[in-house]
Amino acid sequence: QVQLMESGGGLVQPGGSLSVSCVVSGNIFAIHTMAWHRQLPGKARELVASISQYGRINYAESVKDRFTISRDNAANMVTLQMNNLKVDDTAVYYCNVALEQLYGGKIGPIREYWGQGTQVTVSS
Repeated sequence: QVQLMESGGGLVQPGGSLSVSCVVSGNIFAIHTMAWHRQLPGKARELVASISQYGRINYAESVKDRFTISRDNAANMVTLQMNNLKVDDTAVYYCNVALEQLYGGKIGPIREYWGQGTQVTVSS
């Protein structure tokens, strides 16, 4: 079983900073892309940032120069540092990973997994 444990988030004033982290556990052979998505109230889930196993990073235009994604491969962890937060950043943030599992010594196909989400609220 693969588990994604998210932490961080919470309430912050506009202009403040928060970070969210996600630790992946289970019978993992390799983690490929790690990403953060968010779902704003009444809107579809959207990609915020992603980082590949080679370190290639992509950001949504709305968070460029404010958010930083990083990963710790030894700890199977991905972190999103969010600075200069805006009210429009209020959303549930979801960790998303693509990985290969080990099944009885065999490598399984690449599959996607999602965390349960953590609330980030930006409000004065």
